[in-house]
Order: sequence, then C-alpha cells, then structure tokens
Amino acid sequence: MANRPAPFSDIGKRANEILTKDYNVGHKFTVSFPSSTGMGLTATGLKRDHVFFGDINAVHKCGNTTVDVKIDSHSNVLTKVTQTDIFPNIKTAISFNIPDHKSGKLDVHYNHPHAAVFSSIGLNPTPVVELSAAIGTKELSLGGEIALDTASATFTKQSVGISFNKPDFSASLISGDRGETLKGSYVHELPSNATTVAAELTHRFSSRQNSFTIGSAHKANPTTLVKTRFSDNGKVAMLYQREWRPKSLVTFSAEYDTKALHSATKLGLSLALKP
Repeated sequence: MANRPAPFSDIGKRANEILTKDYNVGHKFTVSFPSSTGMGLTATGLKRDHVFFGDINAVHKCGNTTVDVKIDSHSNVLTKVTQTDIFPNIKTAISFNIPDHKSGKLDVHYNHPHAAVFSSIGLNPTPVVELSAAIGTKELSLGGEIALDTASATFTKQSVGISFNKPDFSASLISGDRGETLKGSYVHELPSNATTVAAELTHRFSSRQNSFTIGSAHKANPTTLVKTRFSDNGKVAMLYQREWRPKSLVTFSAEYDTKALHSATKLGLSLALKP
C-alpha cells in the first residue's frame, strides 16, 4: 500500500509547495479549536487592499463520515460530506453551495496498488465532468486528466504528466492547458537534510515564452523555517516562520519587485493559533 502512486494532482506538488506555500503579503490569522470528540472549528481572516475577508470552517468526524461546513464573508455556505470505506479502496464526497442550488458535485476517489483514479461530476442538467488517473508506483508514476463541459460539449482541461520521486529529490513534467504549456519542476534535498531547493520552468508554445521560479527552504532549527524565492519577472520574496508553541505558527513574508524600483516592498504577517 505504501508503494501505490499518488493522485495526478500531486505531480509537481512538492516543488509548488516550496515555492508558494505560506507566502502571504496581506495580514492573515487563523485560529483553530481541535477536539477529541471529532468536532473541529477554524476561523480565518485576511486583510488585503484595506478590505477584510474571512471564513469559518467546522469539521465533524463520526466513524467513516466527515462533514465539512465553511461560511465565507459573503454568507456563502459550502458543505461537503465525505464517506470512506463504502467499498474497498473507494472514497466518495458530495459538496454543494448555499444558496447556489446548481453547485452540487459528486467526487469519487479510487485507490489501487498501482493506480489512483479521481472522478467528479456536477449534479445539474449540464454538468462538468472531470476524470484524472495516475498509474505506476510511489517512485515513478504517469497520469493525465480531462474535464468536459457538457453544456458546450468542449474539453476545458486536458493534461498529461510524469513524476519521478526519490527520498532526496523529485522531478516532474506536465503538459497542460490542452497542450499549450509544458511545465517542468525539480526538487533536491541537500545532504544536510536541513535545506531543500526547488525550480519550476514553464514554456508556452503559442508565444514561445519561458518563465521560471527558483526557491529554497531552510530549516534553521526544529521550530524555525526560512524560505526564499526568485522569479524571472524580477520579483524576490522571503519568508520567516516560527513555531512558538506546538502547531501555532507566526509567519512573516516580504516581496519586492526589482523591475519597479519606485514600488514599496509588500509585507505580510500570518498568525495561526491552536490551543
């Protein structure tokens, strides 16, 4: 079971997390209240461009069933019910938005020792149908995904990818946007096991343009993480994250555009609290 391939959505995910995860140039806070009874509550707020956004997320677990309810600042209610072990290796989830009665969606995940399959279909007369699959092993996997909009009878998503993973490095290549883009990523963990570097390169065939992002993550000590990032568009970013108590994090991030010399550095502060 430990050698089964990851879902197609995980191809290139390791590099993307190093280059983007936890970077935030707004003021963000998260307060979580976990519970041993299966009920958890999380409140998140974000201030950006002098406007405050926020949501409240409640998760309740009972046996093999999980109910996830999220309320955002626009009073939209997203509800997701997930059921595992209905059949061996199968997980299903139904989600819907209130008040949008056409937002219902059914997801089905199937895990096999040599394959991971995900399918999704909208619960309305003209649904969007999505299907992704990956075959292989934990080290080497090949997969693809498609999405069909039945209202217009057109494919809105067509991608294929391959991933190679080892404990100290991983590499992936994805052809996406219906063959319009080719994205390659590479992650390497240095021998010290405290520093990881990542790179991502994208080529667009129609415009013949290349773009790249490189970055690093350094574990200064068990409670301190420092990350850096540089993109070909001239933007430089850094992140400092401190775990001042178990699972409670304070994160400071900054971004500077070297091609806009008169622009101010964008700063962000994120606070995550767990009792």
